[in-house]
Amino acid sequence: MVDVERRSPSERLDNESWARKAERELRLQVESQSKELQELRRLVGFYDAARHEPVQVPKWRTATDKTADHVGTIMAQMTDWHLGEVVKPDEVLYLNAYNESIANTRMKLWFEKVVTLPRVYVRGVHVEGIVIPATGDLFTGEIHDELTVNNYERILQTVLNAQEPILAGFEMLDREYDGHVEVDAVVGNHGRMAHKSVFKGRVYDNFEWLFWSVIRDRLKDRGSRVVINVSTSMDMNISVYGRNHLLTHGDQFKGGTGISGAFAPLSLGSHRKGKRQSAAGQPMETMVIGHLHQLINIPGVIMGGTLKGMDEFAFGINVPPADAAQALWVTTPERAQTIWMPVYVQNRKNEGW
Repeated sequence: MVDVERRSPSERLDNESWARKAERELRLQVESQSKELQELRRLVGFYDAARHEPVQVPKWRTATDKTADHVGTIMAQMTDWHLGEVVKPDEVLYLNAYNESIANTRMKLWFEKVVTLPRVYVRGVHVEGIVIPATGDLFTGEIHDELTVNNYERILQTVLNAQEPILAGFEMLDREYDGHVEVDAVVGNHGRMAHKSVFKGRVYDNFEWLFWSVIRDRLKDRGSRVVINVSTSMDMNISVYGRNHLLTHGDQFKGGTGISGAFAPLSLGSHRKGKRQSAAGQPMETMVIGHLHQLINIPGVIMGGTLKGMDEFAFGINVPPADAAQALWVTTPERAQTIWMPVYVQNRKNEGW
């Protein structure tokens, strides 16, 4: 062992410097740990006080009066039913099926839910009536050769055969909503007679215009109070509590299959429609649209889904699958939307596929 006394002054200085450095670091560590300990003690004290200090909790109560203090109108979109079409389940990985029987089942279920859903979910609101934006493609038509070959019937047959169930449904709504039922209809692109879409005389080139005109007259002849408004334009403005709703089918909006889905064409289309509407002195608050077969509710735009559900075309271009559904919501004088309650009509077990 080296004698400490025999170490050189520089060696002794180095040893002292190392010892002082170690002592300083140790003191800093102790001070840090002491601060952490103090902080922990402070937090424990705060937690203990938060748990045990006396508090005065007020008693909050809800109003016991069950009388409806507000008014509202049911909005039940009717879009893209594609009556006449066949979707074979084995061609879409059993994500969907559609034929005459399934179409009639879903149609009846839709009318029933338009009655029962508001009964269940709308409380505290006096429902003043129902508005049905019918935004096109009620029939799948024969605009493509594959539809002509595969549909379960020709379009004129569908126009005739759809009358009875739809008349029955509207008369049921007439009874439920005490005569306050309004249907506002624009044509889609699938019901057209020409193979290529036209813009001049577009409405009169479409079987849907004929169908809605006949339904309007038949309801009137039967003493129904249901009001059917058939647009002579591809778009239609309707006012609900002073808010303008623009109804359009939406086939003029292109895209919707990319990563952003329908949001990109909806945003662009809504912007362009908004500019046109403002120039016409009819600014829109909400655009109600169909065509893209998706159920979407974003500020200023409602897309109503489809009664048909996924088909071979949507499957082939890899559109995300979604159950057959239709948009339904409540609008009030205070809010364009207060309750959003989509109507889902697809049931594999009941439909037998």
